[in-house]
Amino acid sequence: MTASPSEPDAPGTRDAQDGVYDLAVVGAGSAGLAGAVTAAERGLSVALLDASAQTGGQFYRHPAPALGAVRPEALHHDWSAFSDLRRRLAGSGVAHLPGHHVWTTTKEADGTWTVHAVTGVDGAAERPVAVRARTLLLATGAYERQLPFPGWTLPGVVGAGGAQAMLKSGLVLPGRRVVVAGSGPLLLAVASSLAAAGARVPAVVEAAGYLRYARSPRALLTNPRKAAEALVHGAALLRHRVRVLPGSAVTEVHGTDRVEAVTVSRLDGDWRPVPGTGRRIACDALAVGHGLVPQIELATAVGCATRTLPDGTLGLVLDALQETSVAGLWAAGETGGVGGAELARTEGELAAHAIVARLRGRRPDAGRAGGLRRRRDRMRAFADVMSAAHAPGPGWPAWLDDDTDVCRCEEVPAGRVREAVADLGARDARTVKLLTRAGMGWCQGRMCGTAVACLAAPDGTPEPPAERRPFAVPVRLSTLAALEETPGPDGPH
Repeated sequence: MTASPSEPDAPGTRDAQDGVYDLAVVGAGSAGLAGAVTAAERGLSVALLDASAQTGGQFYRHPAPALGAVRPEALHHDWSAFSDLRRRLAGSGVAHLPGHHVWTTTKEADGTWTVHAVTGVDGAAERPVAVRARTLLLATGAYERQLPFPGWTLPGVVGAGGAQAMLKSGLVLPGRRVVVAGSGPLLLAVASSLAAAGARVPAVVEAAGYLRYARSPRALLTNPRKAAEALVHGAALLRHRVRVLPGSAVTEVHGTDRVEAVTVSRLDGDWRPVPGTGRRIACDALAVGHGLVPQIELATAVGCATRTLPDGTLGLVLDALQETSVAGLWAAGETGGVGGAELARTEGELAAHAIVARLRGRRPDAGRAGGLRRRRDRMRAFADVMSAAHAPGPGWPAWLDDDTDVCRCEEVPAGRVREAVADLGARDARTVKLLTRAGMGWCQGRMCGTAVACLAAPDGTPEPPAERRPFAVPVRLSTLAALEETPGPDGPH
């Protein structure tokens, strides 16, 4: 049966008459879950698509049941919020479609949306799926930003978020003695998790430092939970005797077959290594990351406007109710700028209320929407402070020697990029890509995009990368050829 618009609290089910959902949500992390269950509880039919087999996104990664974890919540902050969303999802009537890798979305002539996906663990199950909906909510999250340095391709070097994912979902450590490095508050969470799980963490190496937060006291005072989180992580690091080295960076990794040690150097205000300050720290793994990049390819492919965030990355331009510049398409969570799980949940819920109101031809409830907007604005202000505090300095390319691979997929070293700029006239990342193949590999520039843009910038200040791609994930030609007969999740349409 289909919930009637006059029944605002009835669980949503699929509209059997035309095979079109009221809302399709892409991404089952904090923002997507909050948006999906809120909309369904208000009577909309909702499809929730996600590449993973489990809900929770990157933040609430958890072990598969087969691993037999007794207390998966032990590795998470604010697990109760996720448990509540998962419980609500189970009783909501939302059509949860796991293992669906969304590669593009299209807006049809009648104003509805078609979400195209491929299925399977890695999207290679050769079963293309199309889901149709009247409105669309993108909650696609973010991926890690990496800045290269000599030795970063050695086995044992993993992303900071990747190390946390290994622990949360696989219950494994990247090594026994793990240095955590890069920039951003994620480092504290990763280090405390690794230490609690039994790893020895010699140091947390933070390139930026934390004093910049003091320049925005209002954002700190109005977000006390963030301060509490920092204190929890700080206490854990003290308990496990983990040193925090602010204003420093790993500038070289040593080893033959895998990581054996790292060199940590002090940085000046522009992130250039200070000569003579390098010291060697023995380790068998390095977890490194320099913040997160909003994953907005699906949105920019249909023309959504973007804005430059304080750390130089791109986020979506969103209105007061989370709608993008393209009518009928909303976004929530890290797509508008990285801000954490609580902010993502708030934005997902706010977007759902706006979508319900739009489909029913009325204004959002002023009281509920107003409260969510105030909470969103307060946390978004802190997110902007955080983004600015950990923005990479212009001098970090001084870490690189000419032999350091910048693009790992195509094995393009820094020297070849510099040659393209100095000798061949390249002045932007796109031209460097055409001349060197940097960014043409499997990751499509997600790993090397920042580095190439910085090396290509004539004055050291790179333009934000152009994020408009026709495909968000790799797609087989056979999938494109079969578009006219692509089935929905329940069969052909």
